[in-house]
Amino acid sequence: MKLNREFYLRDCVEVARDLLGKAFVHDTKEGITKGIIVETEAYNGAIDKASHSYKYKRTKRTEIQFGLGGYAYVYFIYGMHFNINIVTGTEGEPQGVLIRGIQPTYGIDLMKERRKTDNLSNLTNGPAKLCQAMGITKEQYGIDLCNSNLYIEEGIDVEDEDVDITKRINIDYAREDKDRLWRFTIREKARSLLLK
Repeated sequence: MKLNREFYLRDCVEVARDLLGKAFVHDTKEGITKGIIVETEAYNGAIDKASHSYKYKRTKRTEIQFGLGGYAYVYFIYGMHFNINIVTGTEGEPQGVLIRGIQPTYGIDLMKERRKTDNLSNLTNGPAKLCQAMGITKEQYGIDLCNSNLYIEEGIDVEDEDVDITKRINIDYAREDKDRLWRFTIREKARSLLLK
């Protein structure tokens, strides 16, 4: 069952935690790819120096973040990769959750083909890798996750004891905001039990 709009109309930190264990799906003409979300990071544009929309900075790229939660914010990074954030919260409050990692569960051969690797452990363990594996590009910018072929559905329950809450990574430029505990990860030991 696809997650409904109400799930996304909440604070980015809450949604980032609750996305752990959910199934991320992309149904394309090449086939369906699917994986369990195992790592996320929250970004709050109003107060967060690490966010593209910090202090409500509104640009053509960040425009989608100012809408309702439940839409895809896809952007190009380092001139070579795509990343995907899930817009959260209410209209006018730019927030989002970066999907940092998934555990592949379906369409794995297609993921390997897209990534040009047979290494399962290195297939989707990063935001750029999972976008490549799942065929996510700028074409998915602004897509409605509640009503499209790219969506998130119910998956597995993840208890708090199975979650690591840490600082976000690769955002040293964000000064004091780099220390916010807004990164959520299913613990490695728990993954082998939950995802078997």
